[in-house]
Amino acid sequence: MNLNEYLNVIVEFLKNYLPDNHQDCYVLGISGGVDSSLVAALAKKAVGKDKLFCYAMPIDSLIDDENDAVRLAKHLDLNYEVVDLTKPYHEMVKIYESTGVKLDLSTKGNLKARLRMATLYAFAQNKRGLVLGTDNMDERYTGYYTKYGDGGVDLLPIAHLLKREVVEACLILGLPEDLARRIPSAGLYQGQTDESEMGITYNDLDDYILGKKINEEAKNKIERLHRISAHKRNPIPTPEEYKRG
Repeated sequence: MNLNEYLNVIVEFLKNYLPDNHQDCYVLGISGGVDSSLVAALAKKAVGKDKLFCYAMPIDSLIDDENDAVRLAKHLDLNYEVVDLTKPYHEMVKIYESTGVKLDLSTKGNLKARLRMATLYAFAQNKRGLVLGTDNMDERYTGYYTKYGDGGVDLLPIAHLLKREVVEACLILGLPEDLARRIPSAGLYQGQTDESEMGITYNDLDDYILGKKINEEAKNKIERLHRISAHKRNPIPTPEEYKRG
């Protein structure tokens, strides 16, 4: 099966999942990044404009990020809104830090992701919808996502696509090339990029997952990330079953 054929598989999956689960629509957070751009395009193709609601949720974000999200929405003719979460985010930080705890950069970044998740679920419940996730195969393997943040979703349409395949898929679907090839970033803080934060390139990560040979340092980093993030992928642990009587 080639990539074009597999994109049709995803479209059919999204098309059938809504009625099969008695829900009315999909809800999606968009950032202008390649992953959310692809999910938006596939979902629009699957269920049409009226059953897809997209939200850009800036939090101290660069104006270019917001502009890219809006440009994507207009390019695909999506139902979209910009919901600025900057003020509630800073109020939450203020409340936490009033206890004497100083939140570090990573904790603040995860708080942003979880605030966006809570916002999407509020909209989804109001619309009888399901929240679409945007994590790809690389992010799932390394655990490069926020637990109960961007990892808190109902469906993961592109979970089996490598990063390079996500880029290729965006180009196949005719999305703007600069969005497809934009430097991957979660946009959680100024100057943040995925590759610098992980300490590996997506190219090495793609090759590793495909079983290709990569340099030993990158291999060790990938395996460590996979190992320490197992708790994100595994079902929530419980003790042994209570046998009554």
